[in-house]
Amino acid sequence: MNPAPDRPRFSYDDDLIDAARADGHTRVRVYRLQKTVVVLGSGSRPEVELHENACRADDVPLLQRRGGGCAVVIDPGNVIVSVVAAGLPFGRHRSQFDRLSTWLIEGLARAGVENVRQAGISDLVLGDRKIAGSAIYRSKDMLYYSASLLVTADLDRIARYLRHPPREPDYRAGRNHLAFLTTLAAALPGLAAASDPESFAQAIRRNLRPPTL
Repeated sequence: MNPAPDRPRFSYDDDLIDAARADGHTRVRVYRLQKTVVVLGSGSRPEVELHENACRADDVPLLQRRGGGCAVVIDPGNVIVSVVAAGLPFGRHRSQFDRLSTWLIEGLARAGVENVRQAGISDLVLGDRKIAGSAIYRSKDMLYYSASLLVTADLDRIARYLRHPPREPDYRAGRNHLAFLTTLAAALPGLAAASDPESFAQAIRRNLRPPTL
């Protein structure tokens, strides 16, 4: 599904994708956005997944990512980790997804965030609360993976902009956004870096090793 004319693509990693395609080298980026956006999956239905009136009232841009999944809110309290790899055999999407989730979990542990596990297909959780979501996109010549970590994210804003998703992993068990999500700042009050997204982004950069795909 291509982005609708009035729904621009989430393009923050386009240069990373172009560089990986040009030279075949895997790229990793850790960054934050300076404004709040709502990002829809490639097959998302805004009328089902969003409180569109709230998004319009707050002038929040609606973007569309390459990968699937439901809509998410990304604000300056999130830290995004993206990976682009070129030249991989097409297929084995789930095993690649799992490998990248494990790679990120190991990097989080080195940064002081221990006991994170993968739940559902694309979530990372502490206990039974989601701390990150991710999506993967595959084409014949490229893999693109991106995860958004809830460091000091505004969970009330998520509840304001997103309806209960039309599909959910079993472990969510029908919980609303505020009962299902948590931030690293709330879950790990003893971890100083978790109180500041930029400090946390720097810690993640230091502790992520090149992924093996």
